[in-house]
Amino acid sequence: MTEVRTNWDITEIEALFALPLNDLLYKAHTIHRENFTPNTVQVSTLLSIKTGACPEDCSYCSQSARNDTGLERERLLPIEEVISAAQEAKNNGATRFCMGAAWRNPTDKSLDHVVDMVSAVKALGMETCVTLGMLTEKQTDRLKTAGLDYYNHNLDTSPEFYGEVITTRTYQDRLDTLSYVRDSGINVCSGGILGLGETARDRARLLQELANMPKHPESVPINELVRIPGTPLADNEAIDSFDFIRTIAVARILMPTSYVRLSAGRTEMSDETQAMCFFAGANSMFYGDKLLTTDNPEENADNLLFAKLGLEPERANTTN
Repeated sequence: MTEVRTNWDITEIEALFALPLNDLLYKAHTIHRENFTPNTVQVSTLLSIKTGACPEDCSYCSQSARNDTGLERERLLPIEEVISAAQEAKNNGATRFCMGAAWRNPTDKSLDHVVDMVSAVKALGMETCVTLGMLTEKQTDRLKTAGLDYYNHNLDTSPEFYGEVITTRTYQDRLDTLSYVRDSGINVCSGGILGLGETARDRARLLQELANMPKHPESVPINELVRIPGTPLADNEAIDSFDFIRTIAVARILMPTSYVRLSAGRTEMSDETQAMCFFAGANSMFYGDKLLTTDNPEENADNLLFAKLGLEPERANTTN
């Protein structure tokens, strides 16, 4: 098995990014095969359980109250709708159901409802994941008691570039929440977004922050910026596909036993780009036509892609 390290130097990571693409892909794919069944992909479905009016100023987000994107504010979904959506996701092959709420941090009263949702989805035999913003230690413990499997809280980008994207919470705020999640025994889901205007070094620093955590995140979502009209980053230049593929490959090398997930932005990716990402070590994806408020490839398109590539959804009750 590949050595799992948490002491990567930035020069080592930049050297990986600088490798000839074929050499990088070979190294990443070899490590992937050493740690995972190579032609299976873990499939998750993501549902927005509370949409819009978030007080944060994340420059990429349609749900920020500070961004005029035309998104209508919605209340927390009734638990019956959540259970129905989770059952449909399970019927379509998803093994993990993720629920996202547009909050800076949940109130204890709001968390009561989320706890009920987590318990109900767990009762369907699915893994559960939520993303609710910042948490306290007590709130994290409540989610663990309810049976939560994963908590998503992305770092988004490097510490150095972070302030150019978000000013209403600090990088340390994010790290603190992840620390509470880890200490409670909940699996960590944390990654970032490419195409925010960051440099190549920022991408390397993002991966360094993730890979040098005391324990690697069990799930590492790599997102391509969805350029949403009305957000400050709407006119950003699209990231080069090969830069995205390289980031997937380096993430696989640095975090050999983590699931690396293709997340937002897949509607802009060709089948060929996605195929190279899977070869480079991506082995998780979101399934369904929506990711919170942004579009995702239709389920039939994903099924066709899987058939072309000879990939299969990972079955339930596996490790991680």
